[in-house]
Amino acid sequence: MTRKIRVLVVDDSAFMRKALTRMLSSDYMIEVVDTASDGEEGYRKVRSLLPDVVTLDVKMPGMDGLTALGKIMRDCPVPVLMLSSLTSEGGEVTLRALDLGAVDFIDKSSATTAMDILSIAGDLITKVKAAAGVDAEKMARSAAATKRPPAPPREPEPVQPAEAVPAGRAAPRPVPGRGVYELVAIGTSTGGPPALQTILTGIPAGLAACVLVVQHMPIGFTASLAQRLDTLCDLSVSEAVDGDRAAPGRCLIAPSGMHMTVVRDADGLYVRLSSEPEGTLHRPSVDVLFESVAKVVRARALALILTGMGHDGARGIKLIRDAGGRTVAQDEASCVVYGMPKVAVEMGGVDRSMPLDSMTAYIIDEVGSC
Repeated sequence: MTRKIRVLVVDDSAFMRKALTRMLSSDYMIEVVDTASDGEEGYRKVRSLLPDVVTLDVKMPGMDGLTALGKIMRDCPVPVLMLSSLTSEGGEVTLRALDLGAVDFIDKSSATTAMDILSIAGDLITKVKAAAGVDAEKMARSAAATKRPPAPPREPEPVQPAEAVPAGRAAPRPVPGRGVYELVAIGTSTGGPPALQTILTGIPAGLAACVLVVQHMPIGFTASLAQRLDTLCDLSVSEAVDGDRAAPGRCLIAPSGMHMTVVRDADGLYVRLSSEPEGTLHRPSVDVLFESVAKVVRARALALILTGMGHDGARGIKLIRDAGGRTVAQDEASCVVYGMPKVAVEMGGVDRSMPLDSMTAYIIDEVGSC
């Protein structure tokens, strides 16, 4: 019999502790081993109980969630899911938590009554199961890396074709000359915000291409992500608006709840936002963006698929490769969750895999500056 996922629930609200415990315990694969009412108690119980996953409220009296998270990741790393509320302040705090090493977060804005709480049950259980498979030591190292200044540009570490291309396929095509790309498309999910920060903070303002990003997040949080990255990057980073020009030196992040595609007219590339197609697992979808890039930009596209669970982006990145574009996957060793990149590699859509800290230099070298 498979061992259950042992979860510690930390929240100052007795109602939330009880509700979270009931939701998690409804799944036969999960066991709530204990609860704690503040950060200090939670930190002590993490050290004594060694749970597989911790759910941690952001706002608590005494030691708050961020302080407790920092101590946990420093002294006894364990996968942590933050419970946050969708407010301007809440969005920024959530991003700080991801920087400190939290695996993911749950938006509990609607969970104010016994009826409302059920609305987050499915998301909570799914994310706890995903978090249980995350290497907490890797999360701690990733968190420490985001605090250091970006490394100077360097050549990407060589990767053998066999790591990026399944057996039986042709070897990767020769790399086109510098400056041929007019668009960099990036797709990511779990672990994405710190990964995006690592990549984008080292890219100069004069990059000779636009960067388009799909990051899976609940509605409202992508605005906070874009604002935060804009303060840290030389690139101009913003949440995309329908009709935005995909101009060199810009980074546009698809807003939560809307698909982003790229279109070309006489003046160049621009983006469109739409709720269509319906029925996708994620909105925005990496596949939807990548499919449009394959059709419109073709060989002048550079696509990267980063850390994340699931398979979104695997089909789309193969379309880009088949159209002559260049495709890169984050390698397993540097991924928080080696899901999306793994499926993309297995489907034959990836020219090469490389560590996260090699990607900035690779983009700069391939794309060039204005």
